[in-house]
Amino acid sequence: MRVPTKRQAAHRGAYQILAYTCKRQARYYSSVPNVVFEGPSPEKHEPLNDYSGPENGDTLNAYISAGKEELYPIHRTYYAVKNNIIFKIDPTTCGSAILQDYMSPFYATIATRFGRIYGLPLRTTNMDEFGMGSHSTNSHFGAVQNVPPYEKYSAGGSSGGSAVAVAAGPFKMALGTDTGGSVRLPAAYTGIVGFKPSYGFVSRFGVIPYANSLDTVGVLARTVAGVAESRLFHGYDAKDPTHATVEARTRMNANLANSDVCPLDIHDLGGRQHLKIGIPLEYNIAEMDSVVRQAWQETLEKLQSEGHTIVPVSLPNTKHALSAYYILAAAEAASNLSKYDGVRYGNRSSASDGAGDVLYSKTRGELFGEETKRRILLGSYTLSSSAIDNYFIKAQKIRRLVQRDFDRVFILNNPLRPSDEQFDLTDMDENVEMADKLGPSRVDFIICPTAPTLSPKLEEVVSQSPVESYMNDVFTVPASLAGLPAISVPFRLSSEDHETGAPPYVGIQVIGQYSDDWRVLAAGRVIEKLLGCTKHSQALRCCNANSQAPFYVTGPSSHHDYPPTEDFAIPVQKVQCDFDAKMRT
Repeated sequence: MRVPTKRQAAHRGAYQILAYTCKRQARYYSSVPNVVFEGPSPEKHEPLNDYSGPENGDTLNAYISAGKEELYPIHRTYYAVKNNIIFKIDPTTCGSAILQDYMSPFYATIATRFGRIYGLPLRTTNMDEFGMGSHSTNSHFGAVQNVPPYEKYSAGGSSGGSAVAVAAGPFKMALGTDTGGSVRLPAAYTGIVGFKPSYGFVSRFGVIPYANSLDTVGVLARTVAGVAESRLFHGYDAKDPTHATVEARTRMNANLANSDVCPLDIHDLGGRQHLKIGIPLEYNIAEMDSVVRQAWQETLEKLQSEGHTIVPVSLPNTKHALSAYYILAAAEAASNLSKYDGVRYGNRSSASDGAGDVLYSKTRGELFGEETKRRILLGSYTLSSSAIDNYFIKAQKIRRLVQRDFDRVFILNNPLRPSDEQFDLTDMDENVEMADKLGPSRVDFIICPTAPTLSPKLEEVVSQSPVESYMNDVFTVPASLAGLPAISVPFRLSSEDHETGAPPYVGIQVIGQYSDDWRVLAAGRVIEKLLGCTKHSQALRCCNANSQAPFYVTGPSSHHDYPPTEDFAIPVQKVQCDFDAKMRT
């Protein structure tokens, strides 16, 4: 029986597409042996001669180690890898002095998969120490600089080295990890595409952890198509207990096939698929730069002009997400990093411990960076018997509320929970109709900025307080807490609208329901094609970031609370970062 092509299958309806995909995936999974990639193919490889000079990024402090000349990729698909993903041919340092020169005895699973397809990586990239940072300035090897001519500006973090490798080097793509926005934020600051899959869709075996319940392997590329071609989702890894099994993915695909969602195929966007797109009320914060708000506005207007429906949605627990994230991530980091003591793992301090000292106190005190020590102390405090109820347990409850907020607004039900558990209706009167209980119109995707500001100068980042630097993650953290797929697509500013000297890029983020990864990629491709090289129009409305003026989006709504012929007034919100005084120090 002849197997139909992807283009032929795309025209047979959503169910046929997904059924075909399930069969192909099952066939692929059953054919992939769980063997370890032990080196490059014996084929001869041509050396890469065009990898030197500032134009290729090797003066931007983006790299930690370089591959050997005889190990260049098989298919000339050059890629780089963040230095917390284990390749046993290179040191895996996580940007930390405590792991400097550490050589692993095995490969990460994602390294094995990429090694079979593309060969070995040419570079391992610089990063914030153990992924703890938003600007790639907390590395033992120094701060990562943005692409020329913006070397004085932040490249984002913690996967800043991977982002610069793609934006300034000869690399088609780079692997990173995203815990609270560490792939999407660098993509926004360097003008490329960054994708975070659903939690559990990519194996984390061999990825040195920061926060196990949040860490996700992501990919950065110049285009959405480059992300889709990375084959990030292929294979199942039994060594990672959080990795989605073949049966689970088949069940999730069936959930998508049986839903009322609009079918999208990244390989065929020629049809007139009209999406319902949500703009979250709580994301229009006072701290947002006016040019970022303007880019968001123009993106929505362009989508609406193509026939897509724009509706406001409410995610009321978003204002607590940032505080909850930094409690949970720090608590998990304190546990994960306890093994690095110079005895079991890691380097040992040259200073000897005194008789009255803990054996490894000087080692951890000298070889961990300041931000890492700050988060270890914060995590240890929130897990203490006197604080766990007030901090860690409450943060877990907030995380569940954030997940339910997203479940309430998406058309697609969350496949991890039964449909009758998607909403908390216990406080609703029995006489209230179900349509009103569900609230405003449910949407295919949520679109918002990736970061509230343009890339700051590195000298400004150094002078920021910890809480000020945490604010960069305010738009990326909610999707991470909920484990949802999200992609950042670049919007290039015009010289008329951009006079600050910062990199002229704004990241536009698309967030989808759990397991809806391929449609998120397709939606990112829709936005990418729509924006193209189009620059800002001077005639667009632009609200001052310090004013209380509303952010207007014109478009029809099917919900009775929003008049279909009037503008939607979205009031400016104030971000709440309710840290205890101990957390601010």
